[in-house]
Amino acid sequence: MEKQSTKQEEIAEWFDNTYKQRANLYLRPIEAYEVFLSLLDPQKGDKLLDVACGVGRILQAAEKYQIDGYGIDISKQAVLLAKKNLPNANIQVANAETIPFPDDYFDAVTCIGSLERFLSLETALKEQIRVTKKGGKLCVMVRNSNTLRWQILKKGLGMVNKKGHQGAKGLETWTSIFENLQLQIINVYRDQWPIKKLKKWSTLGLKKVDYASIEAGLLPIQYSGEFIFLLKKK
Repeated sequence: MEKQSTKQEEIAEWFDNTYKQRANLYLRPIEAYEVFLSLLDPQKGDKLLDVACGVGRILQAAEKYQIDGYGIDISKQAVLLAKKNLPNANIQVANAETIPFPDDYFDAVTCIGSLERFLSLETALKEQIRVTKKGGKLCVMVRNSNTLRWQILKKGLGMVNKKGHQGAKGLETWTSIFENLQLQIINVYRDQWPIKKLKKWSTLGLKKVDYASIEAGLLPIQYSGEFIFLLKKK
C-alpha cells in the first residue's frame, strides 16, 4: 500500500510539473473536445463529471450546454488552472480511484486520454460506474497499443513515459475490460482530432471544420492512435 501511495505521488508530481511548464502545449485546444460532448448529448441541467480534468478543457467546451460541470484531477496545478478557467464549476483535487461523490450522482462521466495511466484501472472504472446514474453514459478515450508509434517509438526505443504512468492496450482488450464490468458499449470510434487537423491544414484554415461530427477516416479503426468508447451504465 505504501509503495502504491509513493507511486501515486510521483505521478502527481510529474503532472504538476507538466502543467506548470507547458499546460497549453500538452493539451489539445478546446474545440478538440466537442466531439465527446456531441456523443454524450447532455441536456440542460445535467451533471457531468470529467475525471482527470486537467485544466478543464472539456468542461469549457460544455459551457454552451448549460450543464453543471464537475472535475477531479490528481494534479494540484491542473486544478488551480481549471478553477481559473471555470470559476463556477465544482473542481477539486482527488484520486480517480476514490471519487469524492455519492452513488448515482452524475448523468454523464468523461475520462479523456487518462484511463490507461491509473495505477488500478479496474478500481478507477468501478468508481466512474458507481457515480454514474443508471442508464447514464460514459465517454472515454484510450490509447491503442497496436500502432507502429507505440510498438516502435514508445516500447521499442524505451520512450514510454514511466513517470506519468503511460500505458496502452489493444481494441479487443479495451472492449473486454468494459464488457467485464457490465458496461454496455454503445459504439467505438477512432480518435477524431487527427482527422480534423488534417482537414483544417488541407484547406489552409479557410474552410470551417465541424469538430463535433464523427468521421470514419481512411484507415480502419484498429490503426487509430486512440479509441473513443461511448458506454452506458446498465
